[in-house]
Amino acid sequence: MSLSYRDATLDDLPAIVAIYNSTVPSRQVTADLEPVSVESRLAWFHAHGPHKRPLWVVEDPQQSGRVIAWLSFSDFYGRPAYLRTAEVSIYLDESARGKGLGKRLLAASLATAPALGIDTVLGFIFGHNDASLRLFRGFGFDTWGSLPRVAVLDGVERDLVILGKRLDVASA
Repeated sequence: MSLSYRDATLDDLPAIVAIYNSTVPSRQVTADLEPVSVESRLAWFHAHGPHKRPLWVVEDPQQSGRVIAWLSFSDFYGRPAYLRTAEVSIYLDESARGKGLGKRLLAASLATAPALGIDTVLGFIFGHNDASLRLFRGFGFDTWGSLPRVAVLDGVERDLVILGKRLDVASA
């Protein structure tokens, strides 16, 4: 089955936030300790656009319109010299986890990145999130940095691993 995703619209933001919030209790994928609100994610949503920093959603093929995953390309560090570098984040609804959707989304993001002017892709992943580390490493991402014990989740200090991959991009 081919992957079908589309650019997110503002109407998708509640579903995007719900998927994000579903990961908060696991303490595996986000440094947020409490659920976030849709309103608090408006500026983040508007920082994305289809031509530079897309935000994609995947709908359940069995239930049209039900968002089951999202992927975002986000600016790294917010300075002009880093415009060709983006962080990729993937979040899946609980019902969509463990079925290869993350792999398909990451593959699509890497295939699309050069057309967006991106030649360096980063992933910021907790050191104890084995599934996400395996996913990114399976696509050739290497460890480019490690920030030991920078997050405290329920009293436990956690590492943040920075994974990176350089893509071949023709000169503009």
